[in-house]
Amino acid sequence: METVRCGWRYMLCGVLIGAGAILPGVSGGVLAVVFGIYRPFMELLTRPGSAARKYWRLALPLGVGWALGFLLIARGLNAVMGSSETVCVWLFIGLIAGSVPALFREAGREGHAWGWFWLCGLAMCAGFWCVRHVLHVQAAPNFWWYNFCGILWGLGTVLPGFSASPVMMALGLYRPLLEDLSRMDIAALSACVPGAVLSAALFARLMNRLFRTRHAAVSHGILGIVCASALFMVPLRYSGAWEVLLSGLCCGGGFLLASRLGHVEPTT
Repeated sequence: METVRCGWRYMLCGVLIGAGAILPGVSGGVLAVVFGIYRPFMELLTRPGSAARKYWRLALPLGVGWALGFLLIARGLNAVMGSSETVCVWLFIGLIAGSVPALFREAGREGHAWGWFWLCGLAMCAGFWCVRHVLHVQAAPNFWWYNFCGILWGLGTVLPGFSASPVMMALGLYRPLLEDLSRMDIAALSACVPGAVLSAALFARLMNRLFRTRHAAVSHGILGIVCASALFMVPLRYSGAWEVLLSGLCCGGGFLLASRLGHVEPTT
């Protein structure tokens, strides 16, 4: 019974991480960190053979959940994008906020490096500001640009705090790609998937090595990125009191859900 419960929890984590790759301003890597499965996930990408035997109870439900979250949320988000994007973003802010205490404990497990916390946090804020207010490049939706989007999604999966969606929005690619994915368009999927898998595998090796050699610096840097991402995601415009109330409820629900999922430990 405990194995079944863990399987469903890991699948739910995978669904949320996959959804985080789609939702604007949210990083799938951040959600992997806050749910306590980032390091085993990196091992699965870098050493799939040995890691699959070690984390076999995690690998399958997490992978299935990620695929469901990525594709189903793309369909759902395409339907609600114009009316309740603010509420969706507040749900994920709550998910991140609910796990910040656990992140502080993990960051200090092998010492402290607060300089990296401030450096990475400020760098992330500067990066988001640049994408939103400086870059004005527009790209035509096609096979090669969709490959580029796949690379960005792969980076967002393994690099906590990096969200592909704001970059794609700045390029004018986000909404066309979202519409294609919601229709399960084979051409769009075949363009995105190779780049996502390749970039995730390559950068996972780098992050896994950094965790082994510079745990304190990397952990505090990730913590700074997570905090900066959550702050920079906060919506500033609301359509009315009802949207404010619904946003608060979703934020609270996300906070409680993250607190519950934060107790899930990787099965070794």
